[in-house]
Amino acid sequence: MLQSKLFGKTRKDISQDEKSVNAELLTRAGFISKQMAGVYSYLPLGLKTYRKVEQIIREEMDEIGGQEVLLPTLQAKSLWDQTGRWEELEPIMYQFTDHHGTKIGLGATHEEVITDIVKQYVNSYKDLPIYLYQIQNKFRDEKRAKSGLLRGREFVMKDLYSFHDSEEDLNKYYKITHQAYLKVFKRLGLEAFSVEASGGAMSKHNSHEFMVKTEAGEDITILCNSCAWAQNKEIANVKAGDKCPDCGKKVEEAKTVEAGNIFHLGNTYSKGMDLKFTDKDGKQKEVIMGSYGIGLGRVMGTIVEASHDKDGIIWTKTTTPYQVHLLNLAKSDKRKKEANKFYMSLKEADIDVLHDDRDISFGKKLKDADLIGICLQIIISDKQEEIEFKIRADKTTSLISIKNVIDEVKKYYS
Repeated sequence: MLQSKLFGKTRKDISQDEKSVNAELLTRAGFISKQMAGVYSYLPLGLKTYRKVEQIIREEMDEIGGQEVLLPTLQAKSLWDQTGRWEELEPIMYQFTDHHGTKIGLGATHEEVITDIVKQYVNSYKDLPIYLYQIQNKFRDEKRAKSGLLRGREFVMKDLYSFHDSEEDLNKYYKITHQAYLKVFKRLGLEAFSVEASGGAMSKHNSHEFMVKTEAGEDITILCNSCAWAQNKEIANVKAGDKCPDCGKKVEEAKTVEAGNIFHLGNTYSKGMDLKFTDKDGKQKEVIMGSYGIGLGRVMGTIVEASHDKDGIIWTKTTTPYQVHLLNLAKSDKRKKEANKFYMSLKEADIDVLHDDRDISFGKKLKDADLIGICLQIIISDKQEEIEFKIRADKTTSLISIKNVIDEVKKYYS
């Protein structure tokens, strides 16, 4: 991609309402555009990173047996009345009456919708288990929508719902999804850890949250660095400096942001919506359910909060919008032609590259490159025949010959 043709330019002036690092950097770097508080558009750079996040999540959900569906955003009040949640979620749910006089809500979550669908297809224990997931917009009337992509009023979420014939079968799958989530975050380049938590507004059951340490975090986690024990401060029976319940070492307190969560729903929704099956003995039983969510924009925002410096974003290898940012700093026509030829060579080698071919100052090109945060910067100038190979994360540079660059790029991403 030629940067001179890229829609969405880097900016210096952004709204003073943006209080979070992720909103500031993603806006300045041209990844997102704010429409109003908690509502953002993804520009070409932002959508490329978003798609990479989406694909990693999709691959891991498919790996654990998930089947992808797409559920409606418009949801009838009659569905929510079956569980009594129309009034319960009124503070955060967008609710209105259409021109036909029907009361409708914008999907804040999809338990009722998916349960109603599964009810049409489940009769026997032989029909279970079922694992269905979607990647879909959610709408919540957040009162504190000032954290960029971490807390939006419109956002995209992957939610997986599982349906089982017993608590034992749910527990088995719950452990499988727990490990799958850790794998997702590892692939995304996030150091996430599992935290015991309360179910919150979406579930009355206990759950696990997957947290990432960052000063931008809205949660406080009590954790042990010597073992895997961690709990949300809201439910923890120990405080910073106390002994870990598992290993006896001292625990600490840290600010964290929630990158994902998993819920043990039990029969809460199947009971309310009469979702039953016939077991091996011919008895009617309620289906047991689980729910597992990851916010895609929240993941992007978390990566930025956890991985940036004073100059801009530092994308992880799997989420960088392009693999290479080619910076043409040459003045001579000969060297400019070499840069353009090398750009084509990178593309032919299936390397995704953003070529800064703009007619602007060298300093502006270098500043923009650090702000955008693509993992590798390859700099061509008149100074030397070799190419400057720069790793954005630690800003280490080396000079290598043009013929070796492609191999070095592939080696870096292998």
